[in-house]
Amino acid sequence: MHDKVDLPRLSIAENYRRRGRFEEVAFIFPNAPNIPITVNFGMKMPGWYDITAFNDLAQQQDESGIHKSRDYFHSLIKAEMDKGIPSSRIVLGGFSQGGSISIFAGLTSPSPLAGIFGLSSYLLLGNTLPSLLTPEIRAANCSTPIFMGHGDVDPLVKLEWGQETAKVLKGLGWKVDFNVYRNLAHSADPQEMDDLEKWLGDRLAAQG
Repeated sequence: MHDKVDLPRLSIAENYRRRGRFEEVAFIFPNAPNIPITVNFGMKMPGWYDITAFNDLAQQQDESGIHKSRDYFHSLIKAEMDKGIPSSRIVLGGFSQGGSISIFAGLTSPSPLAGIFGLSSYLLLGNTLPSLLTPEIRAANCSTPIFMGHGDVDPLVKLEWGQETAKVLKGLGWKVDFNVYRNLAHSADPQEMDDLEKWLGDRLAAQG
């Protein structure tokens, strides 16, 4: 998942294919819808939810937009399950907004997932998240591993927001692999991609 910051998504998947990696895996790259974004003077641009201010993304959040995108991500998971793919073979993840909504959707998924990852991301609706974690949802995903990567000089999604996200999730019982990359701003890093590939390999081992 991604938002207005476009990672070379297809080239990553093509790189895996060229090297014979994840040959049993289908990569799905949904695009965020064009919605009015407050910090963009209300003009429409790709986004999974509205951003009202950049000074504290972790506090001022578009709850209705977040829930709408969460439901959409859950529908994508169900669509794959309807094709016969076990949810335990599905990883949900993304960058920036896409990573943040992936974490939120993954944590609240009623179906057990293979893993969740968020790059340059932060926790959404942290104050209300515990109330959404019903016993059934906790049972489904309490052991789902989470990978997070963050640059130490990210000017948009601050490193401390990512660190606080990992701290909160660990406090709620999740296993979080949090990685910091030196001199990385709001972007991806080759080492980060290598670390993510290894993590994905552990989650989605070939079954033959």
